[in-house]
Amino acid sequence: MICVLLAAAIFFCGSAFTAWGKPAWPSDTGIQAEAGIAVDADSGAVLFGQNIHKAYAPASITKLLTALVVAENASLDDTVVFSHDAVYNVESGSGNSLALDEGDELSVRDCLHALLLRSSNQAANALAEHVAGSRDAFVDMMNEKIAQIGCTESHFANPSGLNDSDQYVTAYDMALIARAAFENETVLAVDSARTYTLPATSRNPDGLTISMEHRILAASDNPSSSYYLEGAVGGKTGYTSIAGNTLVTYARRDGRGVISVILKGKQPQYYYDGKNLIEFGFASFRNETISDNETLLTEQDQVTVGEKTYETSELYVQDGAVVTLPLGASFSDVTRSVNADISDRSSEEAVASLIYTYDERTVGSALLLRRQTGYVSVDVSSGETEESSGETEVETNAPGSSRAWVVALVMILLLAAAALGVFAVWHRQKKEQELLAMRRARRRQRLRELGYDEGEFERMVKEREEASKNSGRR
Repeated sequence: MICVLLAAAIFFCGSAFTAWGKPAWPSDTGIQAEAGIAVDADSGAVLFGQNIHKAYAPASITKLLTALVVAENASLDDTVVFSHDAVYNVESGSGNSLALDEGDELSVRDCLHALLLRSSNQAANALAEHVAGSRDAFVDMMNEKIAQIGCTESHFANPSGLNDSDQYVTAYDMALIARAAFENETVLAVDSARTYTLPATSRNPDGLTISMEHRILAASDNPSSSYYLEGAVGGKTGYTSIAGNTLVTYARRDGRGVISVILKGKQPQYYYDGKNLIEFGFASFRNETISDNETLLTEQDQVTVGEKTYETSELYVQDGAVVTLPLGASFSDVTRSVNADISDRSSEEAVASLIYTYDERTVGSALLLRRQTGYVSVDVSSGETEESSGETEVETNAPGSSRAWVVALVMILLLAAAALGVFAVWHRQKKEQELLAMRRARRRQRLRELGYDEGEFERMVKEREEASKNSGRR
């Protein structure tokens, strides 16, 4: 029995345990567009990807980036004056649905609504000129911004998204852009509007009420619509002859957000592609708060980052950061790495970033921060106390990893085998005692038949036992 159990333990450690303890990454969805991606808006984890690193023309989803740069560099109440170039220097056939004209004046707030709800190319041009003085200078700001948020596969040449051979984006980079845009309160508020009334202009003296063009967002109050998506918040459409149909969609449910990006899609399927990726994201994954589960600061007294060592009592994990996991997976299934090369220097207290992976996929991150008082660090190489600026990466498994579970399983099986062995010995001894009692009972019966009484029998037994002890035999 012990051998069988040990063999089973070895088998479980080598194969079946992985299937039990760590679900595979979900892949039960797809799209008809050439490229697409779904990401968790809170962790940044890529939930689904198809050709996500292949560059395509973005069309008007570019305007999400334009809105983000404007929101970070202009006041909503600023007045924007439409120049001749802003109105008329656009691609032939691109239109002017809002009938804007040279000399019209709108606020930045008005222009942002025209930009995101009705995809006005004239508003994009006017905003660019207002913020940077010229479109070329604004384009430089756009490319600087995408570099800041980690885009490495894309480039922009104008603020509207009209065709240009030097304007391209990957689905992965566009997801980074969309995530940054929706984290901006101004952009999110504008893009969440379903209607907006513009003030009077030269060709619209009574003003003009505009509506959101994104069909999924427009159907957010109509559950009977095929475009309806529960929790839809924001997004942007795009189309040019080169780009085809492009789409960004953002939805939130139960404290989670999912963003989908579609490139080179076709009408009307690209809406369903974007919607299906959102549904897949909500149905197949869940989030865990890192600070509630991370034990790096409780399992040891010090943490070494690069050449610096910190007292764990002086550190804490960023609040609110999450990891995204497949349903059925747990925080103990992720691998943690401590990285001193912090790309996000937004916090002066940042010591390192904690990066979490699941099956080699990045599923979340959090900053490791030092408290403002009582901070102590020790330079490992010199033994001197100073502030931290580590430059290397240290990797470790998250607590309670699958290896720990394997060890626990083997120990349980070994203990069970030992218990079975003890039980077998006890059971054998009990049977021997029962057989001895039966033999003695039969002897008593025979002695009675021969005329001996119980006292005589007990005396004979004691004499036999004493003789056995003296002879060294039982």
